[in-house]
Amino acid sequence: MVRLFVAVELPEEIRENIRASQEHLKKSRARLTLVDPPLIHITLKFIGEVDETSKEKIKAALETIRFVPFEISVQGLAGNNPSRPRVVWCRVTDDGRCGELAGIIEKALTPLGIPQENRPFRAHATVARVKQFEADLLPAIRSQSDREFGRARVNGFSLRKSTLTPSGPQYEDVMVVTW
Repeated sequence: MVRLFVAVELPEEIRENIRASQEHLKKSRARLTLVDPPLIHITLKFIGEVDETSKEKIKAALETIRFVPFEISVQGLAGNNPSRPRVVWCRVTDDGRCGELAGIIEKALTPLGIPQENRPFRAHATVARVKQFEADLLPAIRSQSDREFGRARVNGFSLRKSTLTPSGPQYEDVMVVTW
């Protein structure tokens, strides 16, 4: 069994700019689990645990997806809940293109028995998970809400394997689809 997800990778420059904002979050008393910057990405579809046969079918379905490259802008920190966030993320502006791509991926995987996501898609890149909330986290997030982390061209996506370890997840590309 392997744990899989589909993602848009962010350029190193953007991830390093995000690291600087993570330093501001550390100043709060909240207990946070920061995402290691090389692991920061935009999740298009979390698939979960699948066997080897399913993995091969997923790869075959994803290989057929064609899309027009598009631009994204990664900016500012925000929380999933403005008054008591459990997740802190960067906003992604993309004219709805990541959501459109996520929808195409959903449609390609549904015939394989992969459940569809019920929540509306929101393009973002998770930078921290809040283990214990403290009120001073809110001003720390707000202080980074207008930051520009960078722009990038999206020319494809990757199917990634996630291995959970005591020191955090480890990701490995299973396949990369480019247009």
